[in-house]
Amino acid sequence: MVEAVRRRAVASAREVVDSHRDDGGGELFGITELCREFGITLRTIRFYEDKGLLAPRRVNGTRVYTRRDRARLALILRSKAIGAPLAEIKHDLELYGTHGEGRVQQLRFVVERTDAAIAELERKRAHIEASLAELRVINATARKQLESR
Repeated sequence: MVEAVRRRAVASAREVVDSHRDDGGGELFGITELCREFGITLRTIRFYEDKGLLAPRRVNGTRVYTRRDRARLALILRSKAIGAPLAEIKHDLELYGTHGEGRVQQLRFVVERTDAAIAELERKRAHIEASLAELRVINATARKQLESR
């Protein structure tokens, strides 16, 4: 089951990165639609716009987001979830370029950054697994003591 979850996560991540490379000419989204989809507020999206992380098109004064904008938002939220600061997120997003192009040094930076993030998450996972093992032992011991009384 864990392997299936991991495979789905990898497929989802690939989809997000691939859609980030899209020129944005296809499907369009409104701000409310993105808020509902990602479970965030209008203020959150506007904040990311103010910080230069998102730049929606305007049609008659209304914000219109492309698939590329949607993918950028997904990457922003994932990065925030693992504790990345906004300046780092912005730098990472800029490495993709307007059309997903990348230079060798940019790709090296991405490899180094993601290697570090993977290593940190694996350390955290090992700590969580150790904590779970300890809690299971404590739980089992307490259950045995309860049964004997």
